[in-house]
Amino acid sequence: MREFFIGESESGQRLDKFLKKLLPGAPLSLIYKLSRTNRAKIDGKKRENDFRLDAGQSVKIFLSEEEFAEFGRNPFPTVGNNGDGNMGALRGEGDEDGKKGAFEKFRLTGERILFEDPFVLVVNKPAGVNVHPWDHKSDEASLIEAVMDYFQGKFDTLTFRPSLVHRIDRDTSGAVIVAKTKPALDYLLNALQNDRFDKTYAAIVLGFPVPPTGTVKKRLLRIENAKNEAKVRIDEGGQSAITHYQTLKAGIEGKYALLECRIETGRTHQIRVHLASIGTPVLSDRAYGDLKENAFAKRRFWISRQLLHAWKIGFPHPETGKRVSVEAPFEPDMARLLG
Repeated sequence: MREFFIGESESGQRLDKFLKKLLPGAPLSLIYKLSRTNRAKIDGKKRENDFRLDAGQSVKIFLSEEEFAEFGRNPFPTVGNNGDGNMGALRGEGDEDGKKGAFEKFRLTGERILFEDPFVLVVNKPAGVNVHPWDHKSDEASLIEAVMDYFQGKFDTLTFRPSLVHRIDRDTSGAVIVAKTKPALDYLLNALQNDRFDKTYAAIVLGFPVPPTGTVKKRLLRIENAKNEAKVRIDEGGQSAITHYQTLKAGIEGKYALLECRIETGRTHQIRVHLASIGTPVLSDRAYGDLKENAFAKRRFWISRQLLHAWKIGFPHPETGKRVSVEAPFEPDMARLLG
C-alpha cells in the first residue's frame, strides 16, 4: 500500500483520471477495478471513479510494490500535447548518462530565460532545437528536456510536470511558454484557445511584398504522410488561416526584407506557407523557399535554417490576469544579416 496526498495540480481531477496518470502502465480494467474493489480509498473511504479530488485529501492505493514498479510513471520523457500526459523528467533511474553530450549543444541558461515567476517560464529557444524529444530522430536535448534539467524536479507533482503551452518548429527560434503548474497550464491553454494571446514573428524573406503591409487569408491543408518537410499547402478544403504582415525593413543586401508577422490562427507552417504564396518566401526555408537563393545565402552569409523568429508574445498571467509581454532577442544569424 502507498499513500498519496493531493496537491493543487491534482485537485479537481476525477479519481479514475488521477489513477491513470499515476499508473500509466496499468490496464484500464485495473484502474476501474481499484475503486470498485475498495483498493483505492479517499481519506479512508471508498469512492466512485467519477469522484472529484480536492487538495489535501489522502489517496491510499492497495497494490504491491511489484505492481507499483510495473505500472508506475515512466521516468523517461513522455510529453502530452495538452498537458494531461506526464512530462518526462530528463533523467530516470539508470539514465544518468542518457543525455550526456546532448546538452553540449543546448543547456538552459540565464540568457535564454526571458521571464520567470512561480507559475510561468518563457524561454528564447535557439534554432535547431526540438521542443519535444520525439519531433526528430536525434539524441540531442529537446527544449522540454532542457527545461526539466533546469528545474531539477522542483515543480513535479504526483501526476504533473511542467509543460509547454505551445510549440514552434525545430528551425524557428524565439519565445516559448512553459507552465510550471497544472492550474497555470489549464488557464493558459484556455487563453490560447480563446485568442487571448498575441503572437508576433519576425521573418527575413526573399523579395519585397506588394503591398508592403497586408493580410493573407488562405486556407491551409495538412498533407497526410508527406515524404518531405512540405507538410502543408494552400487548399480551399483546408482550415482557415490568417496572417498579417508589415514590412519593417526593405532592401537588405539588395534583395531581402524584414517582415513583422502577426497570426490570428496557429496552423502548422502557417507563416512560411502564406509568405511563400505571395512571392516572398522565408529565406533558407528548405520546404517552401527558393532552393537556389537558399544555397547562395548559405555560402554568402552562413545561413542554414529558415530565418523565422517568434519575436514577441503577450498573454494573461495565470495568477493575476494582468498582461505579460515578452520580447525575444534575434539569434546571431538574423542579427548579422540585419546589420
